[in-house]
Amino acid sequence: MYFGKIKHCILPLLLAFSLGTLNAQHNRNLSTQQHSKLHQDLIAGQQNIHKSINLVDSIALLEMLEEEEEEFPGSDVYGDNWDQTWVNPYKVPIEKLPETETIDVSEYCMPIISHITSNYGWRRRRMHRGVDLSLHIGDTVRAAFSGKVRLTRYERRGYGYYVIIRHNNGLETIYGHLSKFLVEPDQIVKVGDPIALGGNTGRSTGPHLHFETRYLGMDINPNKIFDFVNQVPHTDTYTFNPKELASSLGYGKYKNSRNKGTNNGAKYVSYRVRKGDSLSRIASKYGVSINQLCKLNGIKRNAILREGKVLRIR
Repeated sequence: MYFGKIKHCILPLLLAFSLGTLNAQHNRNLSTQQHSKLHQDLIAGQQNIHKSINLVDSIALLEMLEEEEEEFPGSDVYGDNWDQTWVNPYKVPIEKLPETETIDVSEYCMPIISHITSNYGWRRRRMHRGVDLSLHIGDTVRAAFSGKVRLTRYERRGYGYYVIIRHNNGLETIYGHLSKFLVEPDQIVKVGDPIALGGNTGRSTGPHLHFETRYLGMDINPNKIFDFVNQVPHTDTYTFNPKELASSLGYGKYKNSRNKGTNNGAKYVSYRVRKGDSLSRIASKYGVSINQLCKLNGIKRNAILREGKVLRIR
């Protein structure tokens, strides 16, 4: 009887304890599962944060590199040489120039929409290291590529007022016979930015823009980069080859001089064949005979002229 009462009292307690234990175990399991899920969510969140941080870091790095390129254009080519006195302070011997270098010229602007009045090459024993482009005094001259102004100066017996820009692609361009500067040394310019007004200063017989393209001081015939008839580059890239520049047809030739050192310039006048050209048309344009063109280029009068072929004119 007493045991029955005790049993009657104890069983509900045991049942309650058991249920409590089960509930506690369930809660512990639930808590563990929730903790595990929260932990996984936290890890996933951290991974997302890391991805975001990496993205932010990458964007910041790209912006920093762009700013560095703008501040120090062509630093991989010129190092820390930022001379603001001479047109060509580098004086790199041809054997120390890179064998070839691919230069991106896809993002360009013609310095002025015009035509050539005097080409690159020899002029009465004097080397003309650029091309002359027709303009009127006061016409706007623009940066051919993005870069930084290295030099603005005046030279009475030469360029007159001129600007030199070093570009992000490694080229340097020279703009001569200007009437007014619109930029100053160390100024960063974007492709197509106005940099000067055209003029007739220095050694000049009439208003025009003298335009040069150089790499490590070595002048490159601008016709090899730009098609001045169609006002575009020939291709998106130009391959700089100093040995070819020094010896090949129309590119220039180095001559050793006891007093003047090493100079470069074009020995021949050349012409790149365009669509629709004929020998008679080219001969008429340059005032030479068809026979002369055939003899200089080893072709026959009835030869088919392939577009892009370079012909020697003189």
